[in-house]
Amino acid sequence: MASGIFALLDDIAALMDDVVVMSKIATKKTAGILGDDLAVNAEKASGFVSSREIPVLWAITKGSFLNKLIILPLAFLLSYFLPSLITVILLLGAVYLAYEGAEKIYEYVIPHEHEVEKINTAPLSDAEILALEKGKIKSAVVTDFILSVEIVIIALGTVLGKPTITQILVVTFIAIIATVGVYGIVALIVRMDDMGVLLMTKKSKISKLTGNFLIQALPIVIKSLAVIGTLALLLVAGGIFVHSIEPVHHLLQSLPSIAGEFIAGLVGGILALLIVNVFKKLFGKAKTS
Repeated sequence: MASGIFALLDDIAALMDDVVVMSKIATKKTAGILGDDLAVNAEKASGFVSSREIPVLWAITKGSFLNKLIILPLAFLLSYFLPSLITVILLLGAVYLAYEGAEKIYEYVIPHEHEVEKINTAPLSDAEILALEKGKIKSAVVTDFILSVEIVIIALGTVLGKPTITQILVVTFIAIIATVGVYGIVALIVRMDDMGVLLMTKKSKISKLTGNFLIQALPIVIKSLAVIGTLALLLVAGGIFVHSIEPVHHLLQSLPSIAGEFIAGLVGGILALLIVNVFKKLFGKAKTS
């Protein structure tokens, strides 16, 4: 009886050790997406009245948890019954990430016409403000769903071939980190200016300087996260290409890993962007004719 209990405890210890190791690997693999998730959500959660920032962020966080509850069971079923599809979905996700990164660079670097947005200067009613807030929350939750699918699939791709219980524990851990960690940091970021204003009211010169620094730093932090997120998108996508497509791996194996992954992600993103733009032009011509 005692030996059976000790054997069970030994199995549990071995399982947890495996889960910890695989969780570290999965966290590294998904770090780029988490960075982009952070940048996107920091942007989407800002711009509200100060008193509404935390309630809006909490609403988005609840939506993110619901997304994970939908995605995780489907991902585990797919991994159990059709594990070969995980690699296909992983590559499709990499193409999307590379496209998104290349598109952001294109928007910043290449001069082109933008649609002119008409700014409504009329004061909004309470109902209009509430509708606008709900619209931004819905948009943020939809974006979170897309990023969550990518995070879960990438995490799942690192534990393919492992026992089902290991897959469930590792991927669930990453999903929780993706929600609690990202939205916790976003909450700190969007409240930076409020903390700065509070410190500005103090008599201490250091408090005033710190407060002014926090207020001035907020837009810089959000812009920096956007740049880091773009680079992370290309690196994550490139890493998937390099490790999943044998010819790409052989072509870039002589380069440092980070350089090879960046080149693979950038080239893949440019190709995806060109194809999408060609289809847009063809579709636009067909629509006007």
